[in-house]
Amino acid sequence: MNEESKRTLAYICPGCRQSVAVERSGFQLAASANELPCPCGKSALRVEISGERARLTVPCLFCGRDHAVTCPAHAFLHEKVLAFSCAASGLDCCYVGEEGPVFAALKRLEGAADKVAGEEKGAFLDELVMHEVLSELREIAQRDGISCTCGSHQWKLQVNYSSVDLFCAGCGGAMRIPAGTADDIDDICCKTKLLIRGG
Repeated sequence: MNEESKRTLAYICPGCRQSVAVERSGFQLAASANELPCPCGKSALRVEISGERARLTVPCLFCGRDHAVTCPAHAFLHEKVLAFSCAASGLDCCYVGEEGPVFAALKRLEGAADKVAGEEKGAFLDELVMHEVLSELREIAQRDGISCTCGSHQWKLQVNYSSVDLFCAGCGGAMRIPAGTADDIDDICCKTKLLIRGG
């Protein structure tokens, strides 16, 4: 089994609030349904690949419910990192991909989870971070730096609790920009262009 076939799956357990990360080979994931429980026994991530689709049942720290999500099996087994989000909070609840990017994303999510636990809920997870991210997006947009793989430079923006979604007005493709922690400001500050992946 070559190194590229290894996938890291990670989430934060809603029961004990600890991060759960496991590594599985592509073969293990494709061969049969997998249940990846938290050591506390209060939650488990379930994965099943059938045909062209990967189906996941993801425990969510933020809304307390399990989310049923699907994605193309090829993306599940080969993308650098995939993030699955809670529609209610706008926060990610699960990552799948290569070990490094998954652990980097999980670390960021832990920071967001700590903020949620320690604060009264306002309009945004962190007002200052959201303001800075929106300011950076405005600067990128003024340079015509936001476009889509379909060729369109027309887009719409939706501001969430801890992220900003960009939607291509041409094809409907979407891109999520995290906007909950200081690391999210650092990430967007480095970018001069944003490319939405067309649908």
